Amino acid sequence: MKRWLVGLSLGVVLLSAQAAVDTFEFDSEQERERFYAISAELRCPKCQNQNIADSNAPIADDLRKEVYRLLEEGRSDEEVVEYMVARYGDFVRYKPALNSDTLVLWFGPLFFLLAGFLAVFMLIRRRQRAAHDPLDNILTSEEQQRLDQLLEEKKSQDD
Repeated sequence: MKRWLVGLSLGVVLLSAQAAVDTFEFDSEQERERFYAISAELRCPKCQNQNIADSNAPIADDLRKEVYRLLEEGRSDEEVVEYMVARYGDFVRYKPALNSDTLVLWFGPLFFLLAGFLAVFMLIRRRQRAAHDPLDNILTSEEQQRLDQLLEEKKSQDD
């Protein structure tokens, strides 16, 4: 009886493990490579940090099946990706296309990097000018008299 339960448990475990693995049949190795290339290019909407080839989420499984179905229909790689983008948006692509909606995504980091370099450059230049320009450090005669007067008052208060 014990052996029968162990065998049944082992069979259930093996069947569930086998169900988690996609078993798609391809006519050629080229089709298999296309499938895996497209699956690696598409992001899982649930996991967000994995492609659909690596994700175990149910939606990733559905997307893999959909990619397989579209490839079996004879659609090109671009058509499959465009179908997924139309359904899930640009987010589903790891490398979004360059268009008006994604300009900030592509060029935003470059803009902020250049703005940072410009700010640092201007700050350094301003400090160099202040250090090398002695006229900026000299007080006018009125300012010097006022300073002397304040120092005298401070000295007399301390005594």
